[in-house]
Amino acid sequence: MPSVGDVLAALDTGLWHWDTATGLVTVDAVAARLLGLPGEQATLTEAQVRARLNPVDWNEITGVVQLAVAEGTLAEVRIRIMDDQNRVVRVVRSRSKPSYDRSRKAYVLTGFLQEVTEPTPGTPAGRSAVTGDWRRSREAFLLDAGRALAEARSTQEVLRVAANLSMPGFSPDGLAVFGVEGDQLTIIGHHGHEPGADNPFYMPLETDYPAAEVVRTGRAVYISSPEQYKARYPLTWPLAQRFGRQSWAFLPLTASGRTMGAWLAAFAYPVAFTPDERSVLTTVARMLAQALSRAGTAESERALTDGLQRSMMPKLGPGIPGMSVAARYVPTGGGLQVGGDWYDIIPLPGGTSPKSGGGRFALVIGDVQGHDVRAAGLMGQLRIALRAYASEGHRPDAVLSRASRFLHGIGETDPSDLRFATCLYAEVDPATGVLEVARAGHPEPVIRMADATVLTRPTAGGLPLGIDPDADYPTTRIVLESGETMMLCTDGLIETGGHDLDSGWQRLRTILEEHKGTQEELADALVQAVHGPSSHHTTGPLADRREDDIAVLLLSREGEGCGCGAEDTERPPVRRTMLTVAQAEPERVAVARHQLRELLHDWSSPDQVDSAVLLLSEMLTNVLVHTETDALLLAEVTDGSEGRRIRVEVTDAGGDLPHLRRPGELASSGRGLVLVQLLAHAWGVDPRGRGKSIWFELYEQKNGDGPG
Repeated sequence: MPSVGDVLAALDTGLWHWDTATGLVTVDAVAARLLGLPGEQATLTEAQVRARLNPVDWNEITGVVQLAVAEGTLAEVRIRIMDDQNRVVRVVRSRSKPSYDRSRKAYVLTGFLQEVTEPTPGTPAGRSAVTGDWRRSREAFLLDAGRALAEARSTQEVLRVAANLSMPGFSPDGLAVFGVEGDQLTIIGHHGHEPGADNPFYMPLETDYPAAEVVRTGRAVYISSPEQYKARYPLTWPLAQRFGRQSWAFLPLTASGRTMGAWLAAFAYPVAFTPDERSVLTTVARMLAQALSRAGTAESERALTDGLQRSMMPKLGPGIPGMSVAARYVPTGGGLQVGGDWYDIIPLPGGTSPKSGGGRFALVIGDVQGHDVRAAGLMGQLRIALRAYASEGHRPDAVLSRASRFLHGIGETDPSDLRFATCLYAEVDPATGVLEVARAGHPEPVIRMADATVLTRPTAGGLPLGIDPDADYPTTRIVLESGETMMLCTDGLIETGGHDLDSGWQRLRTILEEHKGTQEELADALVQAVHGPSSHHTTGPLADRREDDIAVLLLSREGEGCGCGAEDTERPPVRRTMLTVAQAEPERVAVARHQLRELLHDWSSPDQVDSAVLLLSEMLTNVLVHTETDALLLAEVTDGSEGRRIRVEVTDAGGDLPHLRRPGELASSGRGLVLVQLLAHAWGVDPRGRGKSIWFELYEQKNGDGPG
């Protein structure tokens, strides 16, 4: 048997050895001749070898060697051999197995050289050359392709990325992605084919077609020429013939061990499909399969979310006489993009549906604790329970009491995952604008008046639903005047973006006060203020707080300023607030003072605002101290021919009328009416059928002077 050296010499293949620590390259006779040196074994310096190589190829060798060591693969590079006149005399291919000596910090390579013929451009051989440039381009391409496919969020985005991939040295001009439905092959998407190119599909998997074979076997199919395609797949060759392609690669799309389809890359020129080219195509197919799998999962989740939202969220449209409703729901954006927030509109017994001509109805908004499937499931059950209790004709307090008992009962069956829910339930009479509100730990309603004044409307409330089965939920009556809009929302609208209750409300108040558009535009503006691009919102002090779902509901009573499309020409220019201060709730005196300041937010004289707040405090305190009844506050700002005025009236059921007295310096009482007489432009005490009413008026003065 001939020696290895004799075999290599017969194949015109030379051996060489390079040690970068010594800087010496040992070559045999064949390798020396291929380098343009005398045909005998020799030991050369790096400088002597470098002088025989194209400078660009020499620079590439280092990168190829380092990559091969890192990957544990062979180093393969094409080298142009130059003569003394800097002309290319031949092209050789070098293959070696490099290693790195850490102690000497040097590379050691042993390999062979073999002359190759420069291929004709456009031929399969012309595309099979492997150079350092090609390898670096391949690595960069795969990194870019992986990044782009990882960022695609839908099947169409994945297909668009795949269609724009530019592979190094060989790029297909036609792509198709096949899927599987049952025992049928389908086309998910394609690029580079005329409309209708995906017909006739569906195609049975038993068909003698490359993509079907790939799906059946899980192995790639490479076809380098039309003749090969026609001979191998004569039945389906007409499908490919009309596109005029010259080479085809069909690769399996495999994810989690399952072949989910096939990827076709078609070329307008002959491709040899060398091992390097197949490696690139295989890697792209794997990344494409993973991207399609992720996109399919995301689309299924979105479809589930959309279906759940459509089933849980009512369609709010026109048809409520004298009123209109707008609503928005925005999930947190993670997981199934569904949580425990919801809103509802419920026709109440005793009248026709609010959407078909009138009658009372209920508005409900709530938030079940959590942002997961469990929260969404509880939300659905609680929503159905609330609709059932409301449809039975129960009052708002009874509806929430029964709902709390219902949710508490669910928690008892699964103590490991107890949940509570906040809720606001409002029974609405469209004819009068009267709302009966019961609240279970939920943010209070906000009223935007016809002149864009924004007030937080205090309402009585109880514990969140599900905590105490015997909890009580008192009701509060408020009136929605012509042109006013009530906003109900979950805490996500307030606190999203790192805000707390105070900073979040201030952000929303600005939107409500400055908005000039329609009711639907106002709903969009509120969501944009907390969930839009950074140009629309500001981050609060609690930037690391977890984001929350958002539900917002707007109820407008038609009139000038509501933005609901119907203008009320008879709207009185009145800004009004009402509040009850019970004997058992003296802390609501502070709430009343805050309400009056909000009502006078644009009053030109701060001194008059302070005077009005002082007089109101005196009047409410007088009722709580000297009677055993509750106090009802009514404050109105009206426009007149001589300017605006504020009228504040406090009514109670006590029988004794107050009298103006002259208290001494050390007296602890008796100053209330004295202050009213000194600070008010007008005042009075009016007896009622049962009880009395004391009132005062202030006329707006630009200089802030008192009545004097």
